[in-house]
Amino acid sequence: MSIPTEPIGSIPRPPELLRAIQGHAAGSVSTESLDQAYEDAVRDTLQRFEATGSPVITDGEQRKSSFATYPLEGLTNLASDGVVIPFKDGHTRQLPRLTQGPFRYGNYAGGYLQRAKSLATRPLKQAVISASALSLLYPAVGIKDYPRDAFLDDLIAEAVADIVSAFTAGAETVQIDFTEGRLSLKLDPSGGLLKSFVDLNNRVLERFSHEQRRRIGVHVCPGGDHDSTHSADVDYAGFLPALFAMNVGRFYLQLASEPDRPRVLRLIADLVGKNRKVFVGVIDPISARIETPEEVRDRVLEAAGIIPLDQLGSTDDCGFSPFADDTSTARDVAFAKIRARVEGTGLAAAKLGVA
Repeated sequence: MSIPTEPIGSIPRPPELLRAIQGHAAGSVSTESLDQAYEDAVRDTLQRFEATGSPVITDGEQRKSSFATYPLEGLTNLASDGVVIPFKDGHTRQLPRLTQGPFRYGNYAGGYLQRAKSLATRPLKQAVISASALSLLYPAVGIKDYPRDAFLDDLIAEAVADIVSAFTAGAETVQIDFTEGRLSLKLDPSGGLLKSFVDLNNRVLERFSHEQRRRIGVHVCPGGDHDSTHSADVDYAGFLPALFAMNVGRFYLQLASEPDRPRVLRLIADLVGKNRKVFVGVIDPISARIETPEEVRDRVLEAAGIIPLDQLGSTDDCGFSPFADDTSTARDVAFAKIRARVEGTGLAAAKLGVA
């Protein structure tokens, strides 16, 4: 396909897997049975992804506890009373709090891709959590004998290792999830927190070559948990200048659910620069309605009228189930939406004469 199209990542877990996870936590399901449930879910996800025609696929993050917390699995230096993220519908998510150093990942993203690769026949994309999101683990009051600067040095080294693990496992592209970016402007409207987030992520990215950064992208959205958002009311105009200072080659941007897409597309065109790809969101994962291929086609054509065609791609606004317990979207609906994205992007390419 001449207009590239990629998923964001997560797919709702099948009921059998969710029951196995709950049973294992309760002590009624063995570790071996749980691992088999994960394997079955990944296999089914990859097969169904390939059936949509998607040229690039993911394992649907079936083995992740969430898009943000997978590196923390197995760690013992955490407390449960960390930063709280409120969503529009009133529910919250809470990050853990680091209690002592040094900070190390308990799990690297490349391991997921390594286990999925033997089950896939198409290129695999791997999502990783941003260093800036994990920087929120460090408490405001500090940690005795472990200053924040030492934590950040450790965090950067671990974030680099996470991306390296994905490339080593064979990832076609690596996507940094940066959903806290837009949220940061609610926490600090001055933009200081956002700038510090971008600077921190760039300290990670500077460890990679220019060619590697062309295969690294950043994904932003206003959240998408249990069909609710945390920062959709934050204007893109105040966010995009800082975002495009990130030293990556790809940007995956929520746009399907944006109320004034042309205005945002014009901002993107002014800011993105040369030789970088913009994957515009054409599917709204938190809407139960399945978009038609024709709707997707028109959204891609709208973007193609503003963004240079050689810099344009399509994607979903967000993952369909960023946290394992998010069952607000049916698994069948997620794959139907992905198929619509693939087919609609193909229709747009044909209309533009570049198919």
